[in-house]
Amino acid sequence: MAISLSETTWQKSLSQAIRDPRELISRLNLPQELLEPARSGAHLFPVMVPVSYLNRIEPGNLDDPLLKQILPVELENTDVPGFETDAVGDLKVRSTSGILQKYHGRALLMVSGACAIHCRYCFRRHYPYGDEPRTLAEWEPVWQSLQADSTIQEIILSGGDPLLLTDIRLNALCERIAVIPHVKRLRIHSRLPVVLPDRIHAGLLEMLQRLSEQGTMPWMVIHVNHPNEIAADVEFAIKQMLQAGIPVLNQSVLLKGINDTTETLIALSEKLVNLGVIPYYLHQLDRVTGAAHFEVLEEHGRKLIEELRTRLPGYAVPQYVREIPGEPHKTSLLG
Repeated sequence: MAISLSETTWQKSLSQAIRDPRELISRLNLPQELLEPARSGAHLFPVMVPVSYLNRIEPGNLDDPLLKQILPVELENTDVPGFETDAVGDLKVRSTSGILQKYHGRALLMVSGACAIHCRYCFRRHYPYGDEPRTLAEWEPVWQSLQADSTIQEIILSGGDPLLLTDIRLNALCERIAVIPHVKRLRIHSRLPVVLPDRIHAGLLEMLQRLSEQGTMPWMVIHVNHPNEIAADVEFAIKQMLQAGIPVLNQSVLLKGINDTTETLIALSEKLVNLGVIPYYLHQLDRVTGAAHFEVLEEHGRKLIEELRTRLPGYAVPQYVREIPGEPHKTSLLG
């Protein structure tokens, strides 16, 4: 497969992402006293912010909801009881290197250890990505395992972010998945349509359409937490996917000071459904070390959902859930 001009474009955008706390603070006109805490936090979990996302942040506004998601702060270095490095029990469900299998009929593949943005609440910020397969040859035991398990009807590509794979590498994975007869769906979990929207280009969409024609239906699950994240280039990327026949769902994380108000969640849901995106899940924060300052009380989360139910149609209200290690499904927090 030849590399298209569009693929070159998104890779150039990725190369220009902000990786230095000093540059982040300078470009957003933030107080210099934030630099040392930012450097301290970045030592444990590096800064990574694409320019497209950076441009949606209001310079000088310390309360900007997008800034809070990407700026390292001193609180990340605080140990809080109940917060762990493996918050959702990923390491306990690695049936084969490269596979996390938590739920019946589904297998999650850790196809990438990299992301285009480093969200400070990331539940896999401590995950040992270096232990996962890298070369296509190292993936062969994964395919053998999936081929042998006829109960698997859906494969989920995750990481990291699977759309950081090149089109060539992603196409090789898709072709391998397409020949497993009992796999009927491929779900891609990615933040790139939101933070690096030029990743959605004609070549990628054609690849996913071919997969559908071969009998494996592709689904895209994006991650938007706040309506300000949906800029014009993000809208264009989403419309491209939908026009290509790819269903798009959204997952959000409930985050203190970012989206923990009724008005924010309503604005987010309305913006999503107006584009044709289904608000799928609102996740209670996974209790990962370094993210305790983002946690919202479950009682408050339940009140928010009840208020959304009174003001939005049912299809625009996300399911409020928590992931509990060892449980065979997401746990509803509405009883």
